Amino acid sequence: MQLAFCLYKYFPFGGLQRDFLRVALACQGRDHAIRVYTLSWQGDIPPGFEVVRVPVKALTNPRRYAKFTAWVQADLARRPAARVIGFNKMPGLDVYFAADPCFEDKARNLRNPFYRLSGRYRHFAAYERAVFDPAAHTEILLISKAQQPVLTHYYATPPERLHLLPPGIDRDRRAPPDAPAIRAAFRAEHGLGNDALLLLQIGSGFKTKGLDRSLKALAALPKALRARARLIAIGQDDPTPFRRQARALGLADQVNILKGRDDIPRFLLGADLLIHPAYHEAGGIVLLEAAVAGLPVLVTDVCGFAHYIADTDAGRVVATPFDQNDFNRQLGEILADDALRARWHEHGLTFAAQADIYSLAERAADVILAQAQ
Repeated sequence: MQLAFCLYKYFPFGGLQRDFLRVALACQGRDHAIRVYTLSWQGDIPPGFEVVRVPVKALTNPRRYAKFTAWVQADLARRPAARVIGFNKMPGLDVYFAADPCFEDKARNLRNPFYRLSGRYRHFAAYERAVFDPAAHTEILLISKAQQPVLTHYYATPPERLHLLPPGIDRDRRAPPDAPAIRAAFRAEHGLGNDALLLLQIGSGFKTKGLDRSLKALAALPKALRARARLIAIGQDDPTPFRRQARALGLADQVNILKGRDDIPRFLLGADLLIHPAYHEAGGIVLLEAAVAGLPVLVTDVCGFAHYIADTDAGRVVATPFDQNDFNRQLGEILADDALRARWHEHGLTFAAQADIYSLAERAADVILAQAQ
């Protein structure tokens, strides 16, 4: 069958983009043809993929996305596909992969009420309603069980259209037998002594992921801990405001902000703590990647996958509402307690061996292809 995938932007290091690629490859592996509609594509194109860069422009994102939708629907009228799968919310989808939090929930709880009078709100609210409305036909792939009650509250989406997927992480994130040697080599390469404490933050969209909170917490550490600590943040985003913040906090020599990269497993093995104080996030696959590498995690409870960290005792989950002073205190406690981090390390490795956290792509392909019969 011909399958059509839609996502606004593809780049190699985004969580949504990586999930898209896994799912599309799983469908291709079952002998189906893959066509991708996108506004931009960075990186290599997998063999056999037809990538259609939709040639539309506009001054605002809502207008650009509306033009994208119209162009794609016109092309599909000329060249039909058996199923249309979206990784961003838009009308006309047969299947939607719900990687983003509920827009309506954010608009009502994180924005000024006047925001709902804007054209931007009207666009994104309408696109979300086109997916989740009870009268719609779109099947929804959920990546977190926390998503269902929110969607039910705002849209009363029929439960039979909601399909909960297991997480899907690459098995190469698991700590290999030579993990201690990889860790030692990594730390030597980055000039980290035996008493150094490396905090790691991974995720595109530094503002959403709470990098500002991490910098504040690092600056607030007790003097002795702060002298030992470093932070490396990795992701696709503009680092300028966060480098400016680091300088203002006196952290310029202790913070390194890097672009997305392919050798993330080495960082997971070389660090002492993954810090992820996100403002909101539907999933948070990096939490699981850290846990299975044996890297303890400090995360806010707004992340859909945070419950895995709590359930397996592989780190600490910070409760809502977020309090920066409390977060600072908890970071200090964790960095000062080597035995606690060692316990979380072992629990993460046990979790890696026992949990079903690798089959997202296969289960998603099952739903997509079942709906196409």
